[in-house]
Amino acid sequence: MIAVGLDGFSKGWVAVTIDGDRRTISFHTDIADALSRPFDRAGIDIPIGLTDDGERDCDLLARVRLRPHTSRVFTGARRWLWQQFDDPDLANAEALRRGQTRVSRQLWHLGKKIMEVDAFVRANAARDIREVHPELVFLQLNGGEPLPRKKSEEGDALRCRLLRRSGFREIDRWLTEVRIGTGAKRDDVLDACAVALAAREPCGSVPEAPPRDAHDLPMQIWF
Repeated sequence: MIAVGLDGFSKGWVAVTIDGDRRTISFHTDIADALSRPFDRAGIDIPIGLTDDGERDCDLLARVRLRPHTSRVFTGARRWLWQQFDDPDLANAEALRRGQTRVSRQLWHLGKKIMEVDAFVRANAARDIREVHPELVFLQLNGGEPLPRKKSEEGDALRCRLLRRSGFREIDRWLTEVRIGTGAKRDDVLDACAVALAAREPCGSVPEAPPRDAHDLPMQIWF
């Protein structure tokens, strides 16, 4: 099978493809281009399936698994935030008026990519495209032991070792000469690799039987 793992960065998307024993990396400006080639299953590190109030069981369950590093799961994505507002302060004022939680600046800046993926997935309902959280994948690869921060030297080195053990023999070259000039950071590449592994052979999901949102998208995180 052909599996693709996607992780967003400032200029677009990192795409890692696993096709049998062959593993390739590419960089794309938009999600449609990243998924324009044939694939059997794709994983994306972005919320898929959204509620009106931003609360999803899958996020809460992912946080439980990632304790004590619960901040590695962003929560609060809502379509109306970006459909109705282009200013985070106005969006947060409306959220408070509705009795909802405020959206963090970090999540707000992911809005363009969240809406890009939301539109693509809804328009391609027949394709197998799943939400994957790379930190859950790395946790699985590390035998359930929590990992250091991914931007720390220790955390970066451990994630590289886990990926080499999982067949990414060229990860060092990808992180140096291949990545340079694309705008993607080291952790973007590492996360895309982890997402590709879950797309190829998922180990599980939270929850196992997911609820669906107003557009019939499952609210489920795979790893």
